[in-house]
Amino acid sequence: MKHTHIHDGTIVALATPEGESAIAMIRLSGTKAIDIIHSIFEGKDLRKVKSQTIHFGKIISNGNLIDEVLVSVFKNPHTYTGEDLVEISCHGSRYIIQSILQLCMQQGAVAAKPGEFTMRAFLNGKMDLSQAEAVADVIHSQSEASHKTAMHQLRGGFSSEINQFREQLIHFAALIELELDFAEEDVEFANRPALEKLIDEIRIKVNSLIDSFKTGNVLKNGVPVVIVGKPNAGKSTLFNQLLKEDRAIVSDIAGTTRDVIEEVIHIQGIQFRFIDTAGIREAKDTIEQIGIDKTYQKIAQSVLMLYLFDASTDNIQEVLESSQQLKNEQIKMLVIANHCDKLSTEAINQLPLNMVHLSAKNGEGITELKKQLAALFIDNSSMQQSTIITNARHVDALQRVDASLRDVQTGLLENKTGDLLSVDIRMALFALGEITGAIEIDKDILGTIFGKFCIGK
Repeated sequence: MKHTHIHDGTIVALATPEGESAIAMIRLSGTKAIDIIHSIFEGKDLRKVKSQTIHFGKIISNGNLIDEVLVSVFKNPHTYTGEDLVEISCHGSRYIIQSILQLCMQQGAVAAKPGEFTMRAFLNGKMDLSQAEAVADVIHSQSEASHKTAMHQLRGGFSSEINQFREQLIHFAALIELELDFAEEDVEFANRPALEKLIDEIRIKVNSLIDSFKTGNVLKNGVPVVIVGKPNAGKSTLFNQLLKEDRAIVSDIAGTTRDVIEEVIHIQGIQFRFIDTAGIREAKDTIEQIGIDKTYQKIAQSVLMLYLFDASTDNIQEVLESSQQLKNEQIKMLVIANHCDKLSTEAINQLPLNMVHLSAKNGEGITELKKQLAALFIDNSSMQQSTIITNARHVDALQRVDASLRDVQTGLLENKTGDLLSVDIRMALFALGEITGAIEIDKDILGTIFGKFCIGK
């Protein structure tokens, strides 16, 4: 489906990161893309070559050689943007890159805005809006889980579900509106029980997608994990064992860690953002109090809490009471018994079964801890469904879909007339259309969405 937004002109941008590199790639898209490159290229006549071919030649400026390059030519409509598209692979010298960009602009190209290539792909019907948004998620994916979620959306998995909802609702909306043309005959074309059943089914699926956002958001951005416990319980040692590097300060003096340290690791394809914190206790000075205050701030921001205690000295009942005081419905918690190497087998067997038993100092139990961390999210019910929502805009639209469908249900129970039912169904259809761009999207909204992309994509 093509949109009516006008996007004249040929755009150009560096598609690889700024700075020196072995190779850089510059992209052009638009009606004059091939003509512009032809005018500065010495080699084959690029206007006459076949689409999807690569050509070796030279970029020339006023008779001077700028670089030897490879030029890939893609002719519309079978291109990423749906327009003529050219990609120049050159050496990654800043001088060469800037020279080629300037030459292209002298020949009529304009600098691309962030996300403008993908926005043109959307406007030219090469992908829908939710797929276009997934492009940025694929680029920024930092883990196997976030990459898998983004690729599913990019390949149209989410779009197909939304389109299925729309088609089913459009069918009933058409039948209800047909009834309005025969109001005097008092006939019903839309089967009310069938509509009620359909609304129930769609609301269940929509709410499942909404519920998946919490998991999707942490998979996309990393699971924030805070490590808490009394001073000298072994938090920094555990932190270092998990990271396999000495980022935190480790010593035998209580209260050594006086600030917050953060690092990222991957466990079974999931990104975890581990946060080491100051110990929870009464502070003896202002600086230490700041560290403890930051600990409570990080607890509030986390999704998972590791509560660590010294199994060789701490009272189990006090540990359970203390951990429960910190726990809330928004945070998953693992209670970890450290220094188990100092305990007898009998003493270890007396520890609660739902605790993780380990020795951070010598690394015993770390593998099991990592398995349990991953299992908390891999086994989550929302991970079992094929589509996981990671975009706040999509969640907002789905919530409006659900609200409109709830009004349809109420209308059916109250035997409201077809015109009133039709209004609520149309509102649900509009919100669904906002997700995929099936309706006309405001240009400012598109600017906000694609403005978050990197330049050149």
